[in-house]
Amino acid sequence: MADAQINHQDALDYWQAIDADVNGMLGGFPYISKVDLQGSKNFLAKLGIGGKTEKKVERAVDCGAGIGRITEGLLLGLAEKVDIVEPIAKFSDNLKGKYGIGEIFNVGLEDWSPQESEESKYDLIWNQWCLGHLTDAQLTTYLEKCQKVLKTGGFIIVKENMSTSGEDVFDELDSSVTRCDQKLRDMFEKSGLRIKKTEIQKGLPKELYPVRIYALVPEN
Repeated sequence: MADAQINHQDALDYWQAIDADVNGMLGGFPYISKVDLQGSKNFLAKLGIGGKTEKKVERAVDCGAGIGRITEGLLLGLAEKVDIVEPIAKFSDNLKGKYGIGEIFNVGLEDWSPQESEESKYDLIWNQWCLGHLTDAQLTTYLEKCQKVLKTGGFIIVKENMSTSGEDVFDELDSSVTRCDQKLRDMFEKSGLRIKKTEIQKGLPKELYPVRIYALVPEN
């Protein structure tokens, strides 16, 4: 099992050594940021968030936010308040005190314990290029946790690289796993989620993994 090789300390050590800029966040491909953000914006518009409505949702959370590339480039334009989950404090420090930023949780996704009160729930839970750091068991638990803090009518967004070999691939550089589409679909189902909409991100370089975005809602 590829995920059995994941070591959280190795991952933290890797990211701690990375520069707190877009180039660092995107592994030397900073120019894909614009295409990525536009693709996400278009996808959300099809779900009725942003687009021509201009009406903001109340609360979003950017999970594995890094320096806030997605928070600042997308989520703050769509939500009144954006909370941040990011284990590396030198990344999230960039967002402290900025307008629209709510709470900053400097913990890994596996250790994030969001409040389950009604006023703390989110309209949008964003997960991009971060779930590969969780083992399969942790990912299932994490997705179940996300559902408990999702508002009725809200969406859990997952945007991740896709393995094209038919099986999960372990990357020892940052101690993460790239999962295949079917594996993720199985895990969503196991966690009690169904796919409302999904698309492949267009316009990325051919030498990179394909990237797929999913909008997830609770099954019941």
